[in-house]
Amino acid sequence: MPYATEQYDLFRTEASLDDLGPAPFIVCYGGGVDSTAMLILLKRQGLRPDAITFADVGGEKPETYETVKRMNTWCIDNGFPAVTVCTKATLPTTGYSDLTGNCIDNETLPSLAFGMKSCSIKWKQGPQDQYIKGCKRGPNQCDPHPLWIDCQARGIKPVKLIGYDAGPADLRRSAKLKTHDADFEYRYPLQDLNMTRADCIALIIDEGLPVPIKSACFFCPASQKWELYWLAGMHPQLFEKALHMEVTAMTGHHTRFDEIEMGAGFMELIGSGERWPSTSTTVGLGRSFAWNHWARMNEVCDEHGTVTMDRDACLAKAAALQDKGGNARDLRTC
Repeated sequence: MPYATEQYDLFRTEASLDDLGPAPFIVCYGGGVDSTAMLILLKRQGLRPDAITFADVGGEKPETYETVKRMNTWCIDNGFPAVTVCTKATLPTTGYSDLTGNCIDNETLPSLAFGMKSCSIKWKQGPQDQYIKGCKRGPNQCDPHPLWIDCQARGIKPVKLIGYDAGPADLRRSAKLKTHDADFEYRYPLQDLNMTRADCIALIIDEGLPVPIKSACFFCPASQKWELYWLAGMHPQLFEKALHMEVTAMTGHHTRFDEIEMGAGFMELIGSGERWPSTSTTVGLGRSFAWNHWARMNEVCDEHGTVTMDRDACLAKAAALQDKGGNARDLRTC
């Protein structure tokens, strides 16, 4: 076992979460290591959430959906509310129902590929906020949650608990995040108790639960190259779908790909076998590199975007490159 629980001061008996105050609190559950550890931490601190929400954008890996199901059962068994899956509903005439379809139909990439985070706001934050605050019109129309009605009557804000750990990557990320806005207060319990990602993994193991993989869309532009090998090996159809999304975006009418700057068209370059030209333009799901080009160069797929490298070879390559630290740290077997 890579992370023995004895290595970490998990229970920190001298430290507990500060009083969360009189307001109801909501766990924003992401299905990954940190948010799973946060639920366990709350149980051990004797704190019961008033709601637990998970935003499903329609692009998570199968392992994450299994984690959500497992943790839903765990929550109910431990007297917590069930995990509410929140989705952004679309009109019947829209033609797609999730972020994956949105990118393919609109010939674009997720906004993170362009250095933005609007897809997270639109497909994750928005549906979760609507579940709590209610929505007066449109496909997501619903009544406000009772906890929101209660808070409005008392003139207080609900508290959202976010699962950022105390490791360097999440500390950098959360340093720019708000502690409150017009509707909610925000707390980061893992950082309050200085819990690193290794602490989170050890806590999950100590609880007797499987350690989740990193929660992210299968086409996430932040994916590391070992994760591309892993995806191609474990879920070749999803990898092929991501390659198709990239080709559609980079050859479609919204593309930012500049043939003059790059010296050739996208399809020509990904099949050339040459080193990808340096550019500041987003050229694919890797932002500075195209997944299609990487896959062809490393003989993961053929010219049709079909995975040809066998599962064992993909996972061996992933294991050789896997980063055992940082924000991608999990116990994924390669």
